Amino acid sequence: MTTGKSVARSAAAELSERLRGRVLRARDVDFARELEGFNSITEHDPDLIALVSGAADVREAVSFAAARHLPVSVQATGHGPSLPASGGLLISTRRLRGVSIDPVARTARVEGGTQWFEVIQAAAKHGLAPLSGSSPLTGVVGYTIGGGLGLMARRYGYAADLVTAVEIVTADGRSHRATADQDTDLFWAVRGGKGNFGVVTAIEFRLVPVSRLYGGGLFFAGEASAEVVHAWREWTATVPEELTSSLALLRMPDIEAIPPFLRGRLTVHVRIAHLGSADDGERLVAPLRTAGPLVVDTLADMPYSRSGEIHQDPTEPIPYNERSMMLRVLDEAAVDALLQLAGPGADCIDLTVELRQLGGAAGRAPEVPNAVGHRDAAFALSTLSLPDDRPRWWWTAWRRGARDSATSTSWPAPTPRTSPRAATSRPPSPGWPGSRPWPTRTTSSASTTTSRHGRRAAESPPGVERRRSAMPPPGQYPADTPRWKAGRGD
Repeated sequence: MTTGKSVARSAAAELSERLRGRVLRARDVDFARELEGFNSITEHDPDLIALVSGAADVREAVSFAAARHLPVSVQATGHGPSLPASGGLLISTRRLRGVSIDPVARTARVEGGTQWFEVIQAAAKHGLAPLSGSSPLTGVVGYTIGGGLGLMARRYGYAADLVTAVEIVTADGRSHRATADQDTDLFWAVRGGKGNFGVVTAIEFRLVPVSRLYGGGLFFAGEASAEVVHAWREWTATVPEELTSSLALLRMPDIEAIPPFLRGRLTVHVRIAHLGSADDGERLVAPLRTAGPLVVDTLADMPYSRSGEIHQDPTEPIPYNERSMMLRVLDEAAVDALLQLAGPGADCIDLTVELRQLGGAAGRAPEVPNAVGHRDAAFALSTLSLPDDRPRWWWTAWRRGARDSATSTSWPAPTPRTSPRAATSRPPSPGWPGSRPWPTRTTSSASTTTSRHGRRAAESPPGVERRRSAMPPPGQYPADTPRWKAGRGD
């Protein structure tokens, strides 16, 4: 095998002549920046980086590496880190961007480096939505070929279940269009088998007829974790497939970038995505609102283009460890054991301990079988923790982004509105992902609110805040910006 920095010196010029995109060596000024990904816990150290501009570039890059027995790695947004690349060629697909919607067939064709918010925006114009996940910044391809457990999983299944075609360059440098009728073994494997079978240059999938949903979150005081988690577990057995939910035990650090109601304490966050009416959503969620001391309530009827507000995922690059497992059963004893490890008084260092309800369409085999496993699981359990014992390092990227923001010196002040459903003014921002994801306080007047949901918001019990997110509206997502980070595996 040929490795080492000598490869970069001798081969970069040759590869550059074969590509439309650029080739970077370690001494190039953009090299380190191109390696940056959303989850910066993984540090790559390749000899060369190929900034591919299309499928032809990917074929050339893979063929070049194969001829020299060089290891190949791939990165886009970097939400799904893998083992660090040591030597060889790293293919950066972040510039493969593009979305094409067929509103009649209800399908989308997406280039390999596209992020979910681009698809969400394009599909929304036709009253459609993709099976995207909690963060609109995640790369479409990495998320989907890893299975893709999203906001509507119980109603429509995994993102991989709706894939109709995958365009992929395999290790021999050849392009394939894998579908249910051709390259069927490859088509089965790549939908759920993650990135082990080649470099995906484009993907096609069905869209669903969703333009709005009833969603958001309920934040409870951590002291009531036992009552809330047990109540949520029992409640999940009563809800229809149109409702997908999760529950997270949050331990946010005591720093300025975090809103006071989360800062330096244990909080329980229940996330809701209901595809029925707002009235039905209110009725279904009502039992949860009495499960414990409710601190903040962000539930609202919203367009799907605002679905990123439900989980309130971070928008700045951060290093973190993420682990997960599937549970066939979540009984009372299992909840007690979880609370003993992660509830009040526990010696738990995880920032997030999350349970997601599965079942419904996520538990059924898709029309065209794929590699997504554990269909019999009832819940998914995952944790997100700091790398080693360095919380200050974990927040470096977040705090840097906050300093760059025009609102970095203080949390946005309350914005008076005439209705809890009216659009709020957004804080100025240099562009996504510079703005903070957490909710801002919202005030309203009962005398100017006419809807039933609006009256309940205005008349919330003392100590409960009805909030709306500070995420930028769809029009503020940039079409292209150098602030986006290259990724590691999605």
